[in-house]
Amino acid sequence: MVDDDRSWLERLGLGRPELRAWALYDWANSVFMTIMVLVFPIYFIQIAAADLPPVVATARIAFATAAAMTITAVLSPILGAMADHAGIKKRMLALCLGVGAVSTAALYLVGRGEWVLGAALFMVGNIGVSGSIVFYESLLPHIAGPDEVDRVSMAGYAAGYLGGGLPLIAALVAIQNPDLFRIPDAATAMRLSFVATAVWWVVFSIPLFRTVPEPPRAPHGADEAGRNLLAAAFTRLRRTLRELRRYRQAFLFLLAFLLYNDGVNTIIRMASAYGTEIGIPRGSLIAAFVMIQFVGIPFAFLFGAVAGRIGAKRAIFITLAVYLAIAVWGFYLETTFQFFVLGFLVGMVQGGAQGLGRSLFSTMIPRQRSSEFFAFFSVFEKFAGIFGPAIFGVMALATGSSRNAILSLIFFFVAGGALLAFVDVEAGQRAAREAEAEAAGG
Repeated sequence: MVDDDRSWLERLGLGRPELRAWALYDWANSVFMTIMVLVFPIYFIQIAAADLPPVVATARIAFATAAAMTITAVLSPILGAMADHAGIKKRMLALCLGVGAVSTAALYLVGRGEWVLGAALFMVGNIGVSGSIVFYESLLPHIAGPDEVDRVSMAGYAAGYLGGGLPLIAALVAIQNPDLFRIPDAATAMRLSFVATAVWWVVFSIPLFRTVPEPPRAPHGADEAGRNLLAAAFTRLRRTLRELRRYRQAFLFLLAFLLYNDGVNTIIRMASAYGTEIGIPRGSLIAAFVMIQFVGIPFAFLFGAVAGRIGAKRAIFITLAVYLAIAVWGFYLETTFQFFVLGFLVGMVQGGAQGLGRSLFSTMIPRQRSSEFFAFFSVFEKFAGIFGPAIFGVMALATGSSRNAILSLIFFFVAGGALLAFVDVEAGQRAAREAEAEAAGG
């Protein structure tokens, strides 16, 4: 029976304690995304920014999201290089976790009309969670072998869906029925959900810090000798950027990923605010996002299997085609039922679009330098949360409606897909394997 259990876990990518602890951090931090993407926009529009027109409040959230992603994208490569140089990935993760959790819990203090404080704490929380994911992802190549990295990556996404979905169920019950928990009203229930998010995030992060080993310090180049930590980090960044340009297919994929993932992230982050603006009931919004989390679990594993049959690139094209349909559907969306259909479609393809991107990139870089290259992957991942929300906000203000804003996201899926079509995966993989052979022979 033990061997059967072990075999089952290995097939899922969770065969060893450190792999399970790593995946559990996805379970831990995903609650931030679900609560901040769903509950906070409702609270912000209806309470914190109650004195602002709904479309203006929606735009404020979009701009705050874009600003947070910009700050993260600028800081993460510097902090990542410092972590590689000093061997402090887990300590950097803990720092970002602490900042994000404290600011998230502090949202409890935001009252009616205090939209500036709410937006500021929301920004800091986003910076914290996004920064922590940079260091979280950088641990993956150190604990998973080349033949299991895809399964481990998708197992993390599946765990994230479940870990984000369960707290949403609790939030749905508490917000819709505050009397059951002796909570004064729905607004207070939403504020308490921010505190619960911070606690969940911290508690379920503990196994990672206890079980996943700190990777060794990256080898220091001669040009880093005698330099302080910050100067050495910039030196390492310049060298890694030069190396990245040698792998043209991997770099081209990063550009494609930047575009299409910007559209994906914008739909994720703005769906709650958009639904609130067009009049979808609060309980239905939360229920739809709960559904997305649980629909995503089997489809995350399914897309891993599909990629094994037709290749990750073709599987990603399938997800982008569905996202095009989602953007058009969102433009015409009017009823609660239609919102649930949109949510089901998002749940089908969200994990595949993002998880397979991470896996595909990992096959086109030299394994012995995977942590440095994944630092730049994280930068592109964070930049893929700037332009979409910013354009969404501008379009919403310019046209007076978020319907035109959601339709504008078609550009990101078309442009990202067009660039992806030019990526020669086999050539990229050959270049990476040749670099590995050179390193082994040298």
